[in-house]
Parts: sequence; C-alpha cells; structure tokens
Amino acid sequence: MTNTAFYNASNLIDAENAQDPNTEVYQSISYPKELLYSNRMYEKLMEFEPNASEEVQIASKAQHICRWKIGRDSYPMDRVGYLKWREELKKFHATTTASILEKVGYDAAFIARVSFLIEKKQLKKDEETQLLEDVICLVFLSYYLDPFVQKHDREKMKNIILKTWNKMSDKGHQEALKINYSASNLDLIKEALGL
Repeated sequence: MTNTAFYNASNLIDAENAQDPNTEVYQSISYPKELLYSNRMYEKLMEFEPNASEEVQIASKAQHICRWKIGRDSYPMDRVGYLKWREELKKFHATTTASILEKVGYDAAFIARVSFLIEKKQLKKDEETQLLEDVICLVFLSYYLDPFVQKHDREKMKNIILKTWNKMSDKGHQEALKINYSASNLDLIKEALGL
C-alpha cells in the first residue's frame, strides 16, 4: 500500500479524535483528550519499535478512536459492567477504524489485521498484539500514572501497577524502568513489584 493511504488514514483518525469534547492540558496547551492520547501512542510506538508494521502504526493511533462516544456510565458501575464496557469499546474502535481504512483504499486482509490488533487478540502469543500492549502500558506509565495516583489509594495503585506490569514483555519492562518517574511514583512502582 502506498504512503498516501497511510497519510490519509492518519489524518482521518486525527480528525475523528479532534472532535473529543473532553480536553487535557499538556505543557500549557489544551488538546482534545483522545487526539493527545493517539499522538502519544504513535510517538511511543515509533520510539520503542521504529520498524513497526503499518498495521501496528495505525492500530496505535486508533487505539481509543472516538472513545468518548461510549461512556463508562452507560454500563453498570461494577467489575462486570467495566469488562463489558471495555469489550464493547474494543469492537467499536475496530469497526470505526475499519470504515476509515476501507475509505482510503486498504484491502480486507490489512483491515482485518488492524482490527485484530485493536481488539488485542492473542496477547502474549501474537508479537504485534504484544507490541501494541507494551506501548499502551508505556504510555500509561509515562503520562497517566500521576492522575491515577491522585485518585486511588496506595494498595489499589500497587494492584494497578502490577496488572500493568504483567501485561508487558521483557523488552517493555526494560523500557518502563527507563521512564523518568517522580521519586514517590518510583517508590510506589518498586513496592508494587517487590524490587
């Protein structure tokens, strides 16, 4: 496939995410939340695995495409509700992305592969699904750990960190330990991992 299709797909994904009514301020600039997340995912992927396939590159950008359209509050506020919401989101992100890829001329096999990755199928078994999961975890640890720490107690945070760690590969772990954490967050991570 030509770079034109990739460029067009990227622009359409960005255009969708730019409609997010939720904003996040980063370095004194306000961004649509999911557009910022998408950019962080893509940048982290290219930093972590510069030779990532086009399928993974698109899956990284579209990981949370239009996430605000399916609110957490549209499902019961318990564990079962949370898991149902997450499953529904994966399918929604995959189908939203598939229609964009079809529009710009990607073939069915390429689109199916991107959907497979966005739905995070065969984690730990499929190399590219694992790569995407590593990037998701690295983006979380780099940018979203602090807001979580402010919202949850220490025990809950240790559990979140451990779950995140267990989803990652060895290469992901090595990269995660290079992140410039605050002293208190680094202590929390070490405590959670028993380091």
